[in-house]
Amino acid sequence: MDTLLIRERYKVVQVLETRENYAFAEAVDILDREKSSYLLNIYEGPLLRTYLPCFDQLDACPDFQGVFLEGESLVAVFRYRAGTPIDQVFYRGDRHDWRSRLEYAQQLLHQVLNMADLPAQVSCAALLSENVLVNENSRDISLRFQVPPMEEMNGRELVYLACDQLYKILLPRFSTPRAQLELLDQLEDGACATPVQLYSLWRERQPVIQEAYEKLEKRNFFRRWCALLWGHFRHWAARRKRR
Repeated sequence: MDTLLIRERYKVVQVLETRENYAFAEAVDILDREKSSYLLNIYEGPLLRTYLPCFDQLDACPDFQGVFLEGESLVAVFRYRAGTPIDQVFYRGDRHDWRSRLEYAQQLLHQVLNMADLPAQVSCAALLSENVLVNENSRDISLRFQVPPMEEMNGRELVYLACDQLYKILLPRFSTPRAQLELLDQLEDGACATPVQLYSLWRERQPVIQEAYEKLEKRNFFRRWCALLWGHFRHWAARRKRR
């Protein structure tokens, strides 16, 4: 784990996390003219045998650059990703408008859909809050593949994590129309068991939510306030009736 140069190619510039039989580091490819940065997940001991089959199934992951053995360690190489963790961008009181939120939500769920066929140990790790990165300048979301030991994960856990991150983006406010509140209710109630179902539900509900926001924008302050109040009341009454 103290190696500064791995495979005579990757120069470790920063160790970001260490735990038993696992380390996560940023490295520079010294053989690359551009000196590109990469992320290294390094496994030893029992984790080596656990994670080797996972990385044999990542051909469909564009960020995955390869895996190799270095002495008694397994090293998985991913593209470097930069951005601000989602919890520092979306929180109660932030000032993102509804159009930005719907755009970010679309990007997040597209990322989730792209990971539908990846091993759950890898895809679930990429959806931890510290790995969901937001670039507000380019207004996009990327995932950082820091893959710590998470052997107990499964496909359903991926959907739970995705819904948790989506909820942060679409956090209910008084200005939230009923259509969006109902979508969040469906996610909370476990309406989706797979990433494909989750993405399909979003594609179905997103135009309805957008239309609701556009209708609210066309109203004056008083009529918009009344419409939101009535919508929230109907949503509260429907939830109470169901539960």
